[in-house]
Amino acid sequence: MVVQAQEGRLTTSRVRVLVATAVPAERDAVAGAFVEPAHVVRLPGTALSLYRPDVAYDLLAAGVGPALAAARTATALTAAALAGTPYDLVVSAGIAGGFAPGAPVGSLVVADEITVADLGAETAEGFLPVTELGFGTVTHRPPAALVRLAANATGARTGTVLTVSTVTGTAARADALRERHPRALAEAMEGFGVAEAAAAHGVPVLEVRAVSNPVGPRDRAAWRIGEALAALTKAFGKLAPALESWNPHD
Repeated sequence: MVVQAQEGRLTTSRVRVLVATAVPAERDAVAGAFVEPAHVVRLPGTALSLYRPDVAYDLLAAGVGPALAAARTATALTAAALAGTPYDLVVSAGIAGGFAPGAPVGSLVVADEITVADLGAETAEGFLPVTELGFGTVTHRPPAALVRLAANATGARTGTVLTVSTVTGTAARADALRERHPRALAEAMEGFGVAEAAAAHGVPVLEVRAVSNPVGPRDRAAWRIGEALAALTKAFGKLAPALESWNPHD
């Protein structure tokens, strides 16, 4: 609970959290951490599943890729702000590819940097991020204290989570990404888009990923999607109680 002073008295208010996943299976994995049934609210182009334990969680299957994830997350954030019930935190969550050996299959990752890996230009000298072209941003950094809280609660590893529009499918690209981003632990497709929407609303962001496969050559036999979804449920079962003591106004 968050304790606030209001008109000379102390009141309590629940932390409001928007969790954006790519697909319904990830949303449902997060929902598996909660006992209460969801109340569904329709929004333009999407819907929210509302869970209201001590920490108020609204779950959104925002779509695949950074553009759709940003658009639908922004829709949910705007609707909440206009209703006078803005969110205190946005979490991008789901499964991801993990960079070996730092993030093996089945592990959890909490991003201390959310970085878009392929926004920029290819040149004869190599890839240039959009920031080196003189505009834009390529990285969002979640609050350090919040990252520590989430990692301690869930047992997750912390590092960079890359956002890509094209999933890595070769060893050569995995090596190139690792060379450009030596702290990268995981690769997914939505985190940066969710973070852009959160930043536009001045709301802090987290990214929590459960590793389902190694980053590199596509080997479907090595994928462990069920295990990763189960790990995501377990992670939110631990994260929700931890956030009860988090004060977003600190």
